[in-house]
Amino acid sequence: MLPKFSHVRPDSLRKALSFLDENEARIHGGGTDLIGCLRDRIFTTETVVSLSAINELRGIEPTADGGLRLGATATIAEIAENPTVVAGYGALADAAGVVASPQLRNQGTIAGNLCQKPRCWYYRGDFNCLRKGGEICYAYEGENQQHCIFGGDTCFIVHPSDTAPALAAHGAVCRVSSPSASRSVAVEALHVPPSVDPRRETVLEDDEIITEILIPKPPAGLRASYRKVRDRASWDFALAGVALALVFDGDTVASARVFLSGAAPVPWRAVGVEKAIIGTELDNATIDAAALATVDGAEPLAKNGYKIELFKGLMTEQLEAIRS
Repeated sequence: MLPKFSHVRPDSLRKALSFLDENEARIHGGGTDLIGCLRDRIFTTETVVSLSAINELRGIEPTADGGLRLGATATIAEIAENPTVVAGYGALADAAGVVASPQLRNQGTIAGNLCQKPRCWYYRGDFNCLRKGGEICYAYEGENQQHCIFGGDTCFIVHPSDTAPALAAHGAVCRVSSPSASRSVAVEALHVPPSVDPRRETVLEDDEIITEILIPKPPAGLRASYRKVRDRASWDFALAGVALALVFDGDTVASARVFLSGAAPVPWRAVGVEKAIIGTELDNATIDAAALATVDGAEPLAKNGYKIELFKGLMTEQLEAIRS
C-alpha cells in the first residue's frame, strides 16, 4: 500500500521548482520507479510533484549546432523510435530499445531513467543496508550474483540504467535547474560512486531537476552501438552491457568512448579498452587485447565471477560487429 502524500501538477518549471524549494518533495516523471519505491517504503515523501503538464520539458529536437535536445520527460519509447536518434546516435537508440518492457518504455522518461534507484534486492528489501542509512552492505558477503565487479568500495550495487552509459558514450550533457540557478552536468559525471557517498545516486541536490539532455552533433565516421546481456531475453536489467561510440578515419579508430553497464555502481568508463583500440584497425589481435582490458582491475565478489568472461565475450562480439 502506498503511503499518504500530496500530489501537485504544476504547469511550469518555475512552479515545479517552487514546490521543491518549500516542501519535502519527490519528482514524478513517468513514475515507473517512484511508485515502486514509495510502495516498498524505500523512501517517503510529503509531496509528489508531477512534471506531466510542463510543456517545456517535453520534446526531441535538433539544436542550432547540429546536436540533439531531449526534453527531460521525453519517453524512452519516443527516443527509441525517433528517426534522428536512430540515424545519428546508435548507442542511444539501441539502449532505449531494450529498456524494460514496451509498457514501461511508453511511460518512463529519459531523466527518470538516468536517476532511477538501485535494483539491489537488499536495498529494495527489508534490510537496513548502508545505502538506506545502515552500517553495512549485505551484498558483499550475501547473494551478490548480479552485483558489481568495479568500483564497489563500500556498496556493491550496479547502476540500473541502459541509457546512461549510451548517453555518456555519446558525450551527452544534462541541463539542471534549481529555484536559484541552472548548471550543466555531463552524464559521465552525473552519478556518485560509493567511495564519495554510498547514500547518493546522483550529484543532484534535493531542489534540482534535470530539464533536458543535450547531445553533441555526431562526428563524421561515428559508429555507435549498445548491447546488454540479461537473465531473461526481455524485461530485465543488464548483467553486462557495452556502449560503444567509435569514430573511424577510414578503417582506423580515431577516437573512442566506451562505457559498461551491469559492471559498477555508476556507468563505468572502460579507459583501458579505449587505449587498446584508438589508432588501430580493430584486427583480431587488437580486439583480443581490448577484451582483456575490459576486465582489467575487476574485483568480482564470491558469486559473480562469471561476469569476467561475460564482459570479455561481449566486448569481443561488439567490436567485431562494429568494425564490419
